[in-house]
Amino acid sequence: MLIFRKPLPNIERPKMPADVVIVGGGPAGMACALRLSQIIDQHNLESPDAQFSKENIYVLEKAREIGQHCLSGALLDPRSMRELLPGFEKEAPIEAEVTKEAVYFLTERGKLKFPITPPPLRDHGNYVISLNRFVKWLGSKVEETGITVFTGFAGSELLFDGERVTGVRTDDKGVDKQNQPKSNFEPGYDLQAKIVILAEGTRGSLTKQLIAKFDLAKNCNPQTYGQGIKELWEVPADRIAAGEVIYSMGWPLTSSEYGGAWIYGGKNNVVSLGFVTGLDYPDPRLDPQRVLQQFKRHPFISRLLDGAKMIRYGAKSLPYGGWWSIPRVAGDGWMIVGDSAGFLNSQRLKGIHLAIKSGMLAAETAFEAMKSNDFSAMALGNFQKRVESSWIKDELWNVRNFHQGFEHGFWTGMFHAGLQQFTGGRGLRNRYPSRSGYQRMRKLAELPADGGAEAHLLGSAKGDGKLTFDKLTDLYHSGTRHEEDQPAHLVIHDTDVCNVRCIKEFGSPCQNFCPANVYEMVDDTSQPNGKSISLNPSNCVHCKACDIQDPYQIITWVPPEGGGGPNYEGM
Repeated sequence: MLIFRKPLPNIERPKMPADVVIVGGGPAGMACALRLSQIIDQHNLESPDAQFSKENIYVLEKAREIGQHCLSGALLDPRSMRELLPGFEKEAPIEAEVTKEAVYFLTERGKLKFPITPPPLRDHGNYVISLNRFVKWLGSKVEETGITVFTGFAGSELLFDGERVTGVRTDDKGVDKQNQPKSNFEPGYDLQAKIVILAEGTRGSLTKQLIAKFDLAKNCNPQTYGQGIKELWEVPADRIAAGEVIYSMGWPLTSSEYGGAWIYGGKNNVVSLGFVTGLDYPDPRLDPQRVLQQFKRHPFISRLLDGAKMIRYGAKSLPYGGWWSIPRVAGDGWMIVGDSAGFLNSQRLKGIHLAIKSGMLAAETAFEAMKSNDFSAMALGNFQKRVESSWIKDELWNVRNFHQGFEHGFWTGMFHAGLQQFTGGRGLRNRYPSRSGYQRMRKLAELPADGGAEAHLLGSAKGDGKLTFDKLTDLYHSGTRHEEDQPAHLVIHDTDVCNVRCIKEFGSPCQNFCPANVYEMVDDTSQPNGKSISLNPSNCVHCKACDIQDPYQIITWVPPEGGGGPNYEGM
């Protein structure tokens, strides 16, 4: 019997006052903390009789170490970092500056190189980075300022007083598989905060609670997502130069799916390689991890990787919906920043610079509220105004309809993308409609039994152990580790749907879209279809694809015991 993580009742939890609590220690959260510290320092220098303390400003990070759960391609547009830390390039862990780009359209055996790199994919002046190392460095800057970063602490619940957010409850530690306290049980803290800033990344669990409670996405397009599957490779010297960037579209996807690949040359002959598949594909049997493995079998890619060695693996979901999908980002006692809000440019495949800028704007708003001692929706609503008058909106407005244009397939999408390029993002209309990606998933009865044109993308990859890998082999290279004796943090609200309906209607797609073999259908003669859902929660890499792509929307991802998860060292 599956037991799921849920709050323990009748527990007395220690309370801790706070001025600002930032939930999430990624680029948005760290930039927010660092900018807030800078403003306080400047104020204290200019106003010695009206000092502000940083003592009650906290960053909560669920990973064991700063940056450990951070994963991206990654290319950094330096625009916001130059605002936050002028001259940061002199000390930041940068792999290489981009000096060479190429874009290819792939067929099954051939390739067509674009004669001109499309403007959105021109990356000269951007930097190849490891987001893990970059955030670790940013985190050290934050700690140097005197702001406390609590690692190994997940935000499990928001605290409310009526319509106002009043703080965050951290995760209980020492809870067994039956959701009962163990001998080492430690209750979570109630951090009673004047301002809570949610910087949890894509599909943040607290952000999801907040959006639902206050209907923040009313009148917005539904958020849509992609899933990035990434591997790091050590390649022979001079195979791919540091600072060389390669993008591809086309094969192995068909015209029914959205997505593309990247290859970024870093230092020491280490290459970032990955594939982003839009989580709005029609066939529930499609497996994004297999898509990456198929991509590497293309003659062009396999030659690049000949004699190379795969050293790291990871997966992450990213918000694709664009400007029309961003919910209200501020209210009474709270703000939402970074990927949690949907600040990502899906046309450029970049969001780090937008996350950093949004964190900075939230910090400026928070300090104004602290000065006036006003944390109301009206005061913190200035964050919304700051975003809308910043270059965040300028950039996202020009791509506001980009992903929606691919609603009816690749070639139609390319037509819309071209038209939008010439009309400042408008295209055929100012606002293209969209629908949630999981709603595009078709039932098995509507699809060819053999998979048709998508047959090579369906089901789990087998792998040859050299160029291609099965999920468990890849997973081993993610460094994922959780406390085994704890309840499942993948909360399935009705397992009968899995055992009775989903297996027949969709073929249990959780086994496919999960990149870490968390979900399995195991033999069970007591069930009408002879199978029942089983979970391997200790495999979870925190990509949130299950929460996003489940066709019945009955899975809720909640944080496991703080400290658990992947170890994306160098990713």
